[in-house]
Amino acid sequence: MYAIVKTGGKQYTVAPGDYVDVEKIDAEESKTVELPAICVVDGDKVIADPAKAASTKVVASVVKQFKGEKQTVFKFKKRKNYKKLNGHRQKLTQLHIESVGSEKAPAKTSAAAKSTSKATTTAKKTTKSTTAAKSTAAKTTKTATAKKTTSTKASSKTTASKAKTTAKKSTTAAKKPAAKKTASKSTKSAAKTTKSAASQK
Repeated sequence: MYAIVKTGGKQYTVAPGDYVDVEKIDAEESKTVELPAICVVDGDKVIADPAKAASTKVVASVVKQFKGEKQTVFKFKKRKNYKKLNGHRQKLTQLHIESVGSEKAPAKTSAAAKSTSKATTTAKKTTKSTTAAKSTAAKTTKTATAKKTTSTKASSKTTASKAKTTAKKSTTAAKKPAAKKTASKSTKSAAKTTKSAASQK
């Protein structure tokens, strides 16, 4: 159920429990005010006649009196050297719609219920933080173990490469003396042939 009310030269659609900012109403805070209804809609039933709709009461309580946002007013006339800049803040009243006809706004939650809800939210936040800390710790341990395994693999690779290089050096060193021996044998045989040729002459 909702109604269309008129105040301050404007029309507002209101329902029970709504907060509406209207032009200033001379009333103190936390006091109730009745607003004139122009149209009332209750499901399929619609009262569009303002005279009949005025019979349903729209009761609202004043929440606060305040000023709206600043509006700039600029006046200008061309070829007259006329410029005027001004600012304006409209005085407003915030209303809480308590009832529209027989329908009333839902009851406000008590302070105890609010405190319990806050406690539950804080408990949820702490559990989330602890689970996040645990997950980060697990991730750090995993990364540390991965680093250790990579370092051990790298060290084993380096030792294997060193062993291969030493084996290659030993094989080359073993081959070189054999070549020298064969070269010395060939030179000795060549010298013997030259000596035998000289003796025959």
